[in-house]
Amino acid sequence: MKSELPATTELSAEQHKKKSGALYAIGAYFMWGLFPLYWIPLNRVPAIEILAHRILWALVFMISLLWVSGKWSTFLKQLKELFHNLRNLFLVFAAALLISLNWFIYIWAVTNNHVVESSMGYYINPLVSIVLGILILKEKLTIPQVVAVVLAACGVLVQTVAFGQLPLIALTLAFSFGFYGLTKKLIKIDPSIELTFETLFVTPVALFYLVHVQISGTAAFANGSLLTTLLLIGTGVVTAVPLLFFAEGAQRISLTMIGFFQYITPTLSLLIGITVYKEAFTLVQLISFSFIWLALLVFSLSGLNFKKRVTSEGRAAQSGHQ
Repeated sequence: MKSELPATTELSAEQHKKKSGALYAIGAYFMWGLFPLYWIPLNRVPAIEILAHRILWALVFMISLLWVSGKWSTFLKQLKELFHNLRNLFLVFAAALLISLNWFIYIWAVTNNHVVESSMGYYINPLVSIVLGILILKEKLTIPQVVAVVLAACGVLVQTVAFGQLPLIALTLAFSFGFYGLTKKLIKIDPSIELTFETLFVTPVALFYLVHVQISGTAAFANGSLLTTLLLIGTGVVTAVPLLFFAEGAQRISLTMIGFFQYITPTLSLLIGITVYKEAFTLVQLISFSFIWLALLVFSLSGLNFKKRVTSEGRAAQSGHQ
């Protein structure tokens, strides 16, 4: 009996870890799904300026968070150690570049009338995460989960065929964030400290641009309304918090599970697009969403069955040794 107690405790800890990871991931994608609402008052600000402010104020927010949480000395120590660990240094730089590329492509696409193709990237992205999880991290899928992947792929295929050509922008968005999720899974650094590293590495470029537009007198910051200035500062919070949640989730649950949770974002965006922006919901979108929603249902049910099986096996093992 004594020999089984550590295993039972370890199983419980693992279940708690996965549950908290799932909640972090769901929280991240829920916040990202509500992003369109935040940008409405900032529609007159150039997208590249918004991006630069997101990076700068995210760094300010993360430094403040580390200071308040008592992790500042740990951050400085790990920053020095980072430059002696080439693996982690490469992964952090890669993460910083990938998320910056993702943001830039998205902003460029939206401002150049490629909204449909950019939105498609959010549907392809989860499949990329799942494939990377299987190929690189050797994650295993159950038969119901394989069925869910196939259903989701059918949903993406419907939109791709309806679009009529290879969606390069969508693929760039999907793969950049897919590999970003992979780096977060591989980096073994405290998520809040690692995210601060990411923003720190790209802040010089953002700061250079902001100084340039401020000097030239074309900046929206402090030159427009007080609301605009406050919202630009607030981009740091709305950028850092979901990324922090995402990092916490990525370290706790599988990349395949991360992939399926990603459908929360485009679903919320769709609802906002229909109700707030009054966009049309076409038959093609209905068919595509039906495949995706069915895939999510199958995946969710398979997860519940797995949890029940693990719980029953744990109880049986424990009662057998009493």
